[in-house]
Amino acid sequence: MALTRTVIVAGAGIGGLTASLTLAAQGFRVVVLEKAERLEEAGAGIQLSPNASRILVELGLKEPLARRAVTPESVNILSARAGGEIARLPLGQAAEFRAGAPYWVIHRADLQAALQAAASDHPDIDLRLGCQFEDVTKHARGLTVVQRRGNSRQEELAVALIGADGIWSSVRGHLFPDVQPQFSGLIAWRGTLDATALPHEYTAPRVQLWMGPDAHLVAYPISAGRQINVVAIVSGTWNRPGWSEPGDINEIKGAFATARWPATARMLIGAVDGWRKWALFTLPDIGRWSEGAVTLLGDAAHAMLPFAAQGAGMAIEDAAVLAKALSDSTGENTAGIPAALKRYARVRRGRVLKVQRLARQQGRIYHLRGPAAIARDLAIRAIGPERMLARQDWIYDWRA
Repeated sequence: MALTRTVIVAGAGIGGLTASLTLAAQGFRVVVLEKAERLEEAGAGIQLSPNASRILVELGLKEPLARRAVTPESVNILSARAGGEIARLPLGQAAEFRAGAPYWVIHRADLQAALQAAASDHPDIDLRLGCQFEDVTKHARGLTVVQRRGNSRQEELAVALIGADGIWSSVRGHLFPDVQPQFSGLIAWRGTLDATALPHEYTAPRVQLWMGPDAHLVAYPISAGRQINVVAIVSGTWNRPGWSEPGDINEIKGAFATARWPATARMLIGAVDGWRKWALFTLPDIGRWSEGAVTLLGDAAHAMLPFAAQGAGMAIEDAAVLAKALSDSTGENTAGIPAALKRYARVRRGRVLKVQRLARQQGRIYHLRGPAAIARDLAIRAIGPERMLARQDWIYDWRA
């Protein structure tokens, strides 16, 4: 393939690997730069709602993902104040029929492995591990991207550079050095346990969402049902950058003390052997994601709180829209790429901002206490599952 059709993607996470596949499907040669020597698990479980799974299915990943994913039958909303379930939203076949694509929960490592295998098998994708983005310069022929592997530097011509390198993005630092992640005041604790360690009634294919004072808890099966993913969100001041560090089980148990949380929630917390924690950072709305033939994707552009379960979904959507925008605007001429990247950002920004607002709002709702928590529980019961599902249609049935 001609050199002038080369796009370089910095970052081989979910967004970067999806972008490599969507771009290759549109006829581009893609070089993926990933500073890690090998792709390993980062995090644990992930929810793939129909807006995201639809794109992955169209990329030919339905079979490998379905083997490892779990299709939850419902989202069970539970209240620590009320002591149990206050609503049950049907998923499973009902969600797939409603939105035209499956709702999956899956181990992040399984999703990344499926994306990596597809990228590695594609003749027009060059995945370079242990190789990181260092610099980029613009010139008449496009871009020269400097990459580093150990002590060796290499320059490569490309028509575009995509920064899919996460919230601490080096590409964003090159474009917009004044934009810095902001600590949210919240800390995510994650762990997994074997499904056999819990009574059967706690391992059903469902997403459990426990809401409580200043904290909430989410649990669902992953790895074809063999493991249970548990996520606890609490307030705190610890804000070290990075993906995760070991967490003290006594600290997280203290956050879910007996006086405030029912026995079932505390049992889930206590059943996890090894907790890891990371501080939740977000990005302010930076207004624009692109500069010339360089743009941002996923967390590098719009890192958000996880309370709408759409962080990965937004990155996957970004990848689909970006590839279409570039394909529509280039043909044999690369002069239209800067305009195409601006159009991609313009198309995506409004939707992403709306999802970010939803995530912030839901986080506040989950953590209510006292009379406000009582009012919340009564309102959820009054709204009912059908109306609650209808309120999510704008997310799940969006077509990239």
